[in-house]
Amino acid sequence: MMNERILKLYDQAIILEGNGDYVTGELDPFKFAELIVKECAYIMDKDADHPFVSRGSILKHHFGVEE
Repeated sequence: MMNERILKLYDQAIILEGNGDYVTGELDPFKFAELIVKECAYIMDKDADHPFVSRGSILKHHFGVEE
């Protein structure tokens, strides 16, 4: 199950299209990947002062990914 942060990034990567009567959305996979990379870079910069913690563990915890 994806955590809430991943779901928010997913929502940000949806391109909405409509004709006035209804709106549809389609995922832009490149935008989604870009948002994930930016989020990872932010986490790595934010937690750079923790020399004894695995960067991979920090990312997995942040995104709610199990070992």
